[in-house]
Amino acid sequence: MFTRGLTFLLLLAACGPDGAPNAQRMLLSEHVPRIQEIVRGDREKTWEGVQVAAERFARGFEVADPSSREAQMRVALERVQEPPRGIPQFIASPMSFLAAVGPDGVVIARDGGAENDRMKGQDYGGRYPVVRGALAGQVGYELGEFGSDAEDPEQTSYSMLFAAPAHRNGQVVGAMVAGIPLWRESQRISRQLRLDHAPQIEQGLILWAFMYKGDRVFPSPDSPTEVSSEVPTAEERAAGLANSPGGFTGQKQLYGKWYGFAVVPLPTLGEDVGVIVFRADAPE
Repeated sequence: MFTRGLTFLLLLAACGPDGAPNAQRMLLSEHVPRIQEIVRGDREKTWEGVQVAAERFARGFEVADPSSREAQMRVALERVQEPPRGIPQFIASPMSFLAAVGPDGVVIARDGGAENDRMKGQDYGGRYPVVRGALAGQVGYELGEFGSDAEDPEQTSYSMLFAAPAHRNGQVVGAMVAGIPLWRESQRISRQLRLDHAPQIEQGLILWAFMYKGDRVFPSPDSPTEVSSEVPTAEERAAGLANSPGGFTGQKQLYGKWYGFAVVPLPTLGEDVGVIVFRADAPE
C-alpha cells in the first residue's frame, strides 16, 4: 500500500494552477490498484499453470530415447496456449516461454519450435535456484536474469520465473519452468489499462506502464519514446521512495503536455522491482 507521503505529494501538486493534479489523483485512486491486481493475477495464474503443466508433462519425461523425448515434448509444448486443449492459465498470458527441464537440470525443449530454441541444452538447474528447488520437489518463484554472460550489461534482461516438479510414481522426473519477462509485463499492463479505458483513450487519454528493476527500466516495444525516455531515473526513484517507501506520485511536462506519474514498488516480484505508470488527461 502507499504511505501517507504519497498523498502529501499529491495534495501539493493540486495547489498550483498548472500540472497534472487530476492525473495524479486517478493514478492513486484507480490505476495503481488496477496494476497491483493485474500483476497479482498474472503471478497467481502462472503459478497455477506451471503446476498443471508439470502434471500433464510428467509421463513425457520418462521416454527413454532423448530424441523421442524431445520430439514428444515439443508437440505438447506447442499446445499449451491454444484452446481448447491448452492450459487455461496460460491462454492470453504474457508468458514468453514454457520449458521442460530434465532431472539433470538441463533444458530438454521449450515452446516455439526447435528452430527458435536457444534454451535447449542449457543448465537451468545450475543457473537458477528456483529450478534446483523444483527438481528437489518444491514449487517456486524467483526473478531470474537472462543474458548475464553478455559483454554489454544492457543486453541482460529479467524474467519472472515459475518452476514446478513433475512427479511419476512418487519420484521427481523433471520440472517445468515458465517465464514472464519484465518488458512483457510492461506491455501487458499498458494494454490492459488502455483496454479498460478504451473510450477515454479514443478521446486522447494517455496511459503507459514501465516495469523497473534496480536502475533499469523495461519498456514494452510499443511504448512511445517521448514517454519512455522521461521516466524517473533510478536516483529520482530512490529519493522518492526514501520519503514514501510505499510509492509516490509526481508530474512532468513533456512536449507541452502535463503527465502525472506514479512509482510503485512490487516487492513480491523481487528486490528493487516495481512499476512506473504515466497518465496524461485528454484535452478538454
